Amino acid sequence: MDPAAPPPKRRGPARLADPRPLFEDTSATGASPGRGFGAPPPPSASSASSSSSSSAPFGPPGAFLAEPVSSLAAAYGSSLASHVEGNLGRWVPVSRLKYYFAVDTVYVGRKLRLLVFPFGHQDWQVRYQQDTPVAPRFDVNAPDLYIPAMAFLTYILLAGLALGTQNRFSPDSLGLVASSALAWLLLEVLSVLLSLYLVTVSTDLTPIDLLAFAGYKYVGMIVGLVAGLLLGRVGYYVALTWCCLSIFVFMIQTLRLKLLSEAAAEGVLGLILGV
Repeated sequence: MDPAAPPPKRRGPARLADPRPLFEDTSATGASPGRGFGAPPPPSASSASSSSSSSAPFGPPGAFLAEPVSSLAAAYGSSLASHVEGNLGRWVPVSRLKYYFAVDTVYVGRKLRLLVFPFGHQDWQVRYQQDTPVAPRFDVNAPDLYIPAMAFLTYILLAGLALGTQNRFSPDSLGLVASSALAWLLLEVLSVLLSLYLVTVSTDLTPIDLLAFAGYKYVGMIVGLVAGLLLGRVGYYVALTWCCLSIFVFMIQTLRLKLLSEAAAEGVLGLILGV
């Protein structure tokens, strides 16, 4: 070995190339991440387009049954409604009942005031249009069934409340009040029809008209019950006396134009008055 020769350089360990990272950093580039362990393969463009094109004409499962079933249900419902209305029309004049419920808020307020304070009312004549009475919402003197129906239900509820304040309420007593009130109402209407038949007075008053007029008395009964609950026994009797007088004046003023005029035209007014 030559002593003049430079000493050999010691070679360090060889530097290995940077290994491939296990996970790709996609936060900066916005690229889609690579497939991880157990990840499903990304769908190809051809398969995605084929799947969308194949599912578009058919829609979700069972969608082909929705339209026939809905159309069948609509047809069945309309036929059932027409069948029920046809059978009901044989016994109850449905088209005529619509007239008695043609009311609005203004009519209800004016009618209630007329029932409680009828003494200052002057014009009691029912208005007609082409031989047909106008709807109740246009004439306060026309009979309706909305106020009697609502007054009947309200009276039953208030009667139950009054029984509850006296510790006498029970479901049976509430049913007894409702059934007895309905029975007396029907008996009153039948009594008037029988009286008109016996005196042979032909009038344009229908049983529905008589039912409406007979149902107006529940307004006064409601006023009496409310006065009794708030003012006690004395308030109840005072309010009930006033309402009885009011409904008496209302009935006389309303029915005299229909009954007495037609009876006088037929020559039986003396029989009605007992002359």
